[in-house]
Amino acid sequence: MRAIWTGSITFGLINIPIGLFPATQREELKFRLLRASDLSPVNYKRVAEADGKEVPWDQIVKGYEFEKGKFVVLKDDDFKRVDVEATQNVEIIDFVSLSEINPMFFHKPFYMEPAKKGGNKAYVLLREALREEGKVGIAKVVIKTRQYLAAVKRAGKALSLELMHFADELIEPESLQLPDKAEVGKGEMNMAKALIEQMTDKWEPEKYKDDYKSALMKLIEDKAEHGGKETKSTKAKAPRATNVIDLAEVLRKSLQETKGRKTKAVRATKGLRKAA
Repeated sequence: MRAIWTGSITFGLINIPIGLFPATQREELKFRLLRASDLSPVNYKRVAEADGKEVPWDQIVKGYEFEKGKFVVLKDDDFKRVDVEATQNVEIIDFVSLSEINPMFFHKPFYMEPAKKGGNKAYVLLREALREEGKVGIAKVVIKTRQYLAAVKRAGKALSLELMHFADELIEPESLQLPDKAEVGKGEMNMAKALIEQMTDKWEPEKYKDDYKSALMKLIEDKAEHGGKETKSTKAKAPRATNVIDLAEVLRKSLQETKGRKTKAVRATKGLRKAA
């Protein structure tokens, strides 16, 4: 795998040469627009709102709408004037406790691999120091033409760089109509805690699958197998919202069902072990 970016981690006078590698992958299902009569792909056209006419690329400019219907045009030189200098450094500004950071700030993770020449010792030093102190490094980094806030974190034997949102990018929940308090009975609270305890398990990320993507791929395969014809499918019904009046009864049933599922899962596991 090729590095998408090469540079250095810097903090104080320490400089660690690294390469940046994707830490996630997600294959989106891509669809084309087609003409229904012959399935000919339909291309997008650049059409002006004012008269509906197609606009060639050499007549298109970039504009920012500062008021409804009013624009400021920005040219390439304008963007160059405000470009942040790309120093190829992950410049750590502060070290903070990971527990202090709201998880909503984290956006996209990457792995950092030490450069082959001379980066190993400093890489291990930073990784182990972060582990022992329980800290992460808060940094700024320029990737391509955009500056990001990022966290340098220990991820097992690796150091990861997790891109973050800036504070002004997050929307505060105060704008939502959220309940302040509600009269919750002691029995309801105890059952809710029991249900949480009963459903508590070890974190095993591999067991969680993208059900929508799997179902969509199966539908596509079925239609392709049957020459594009419609196939029968069963649509799952959405669960009804819980009514406050029967909340206690819903909790009781949830406890019973969850206990039943746990018992079946344990029996199935024992059966597999005996078969083996």
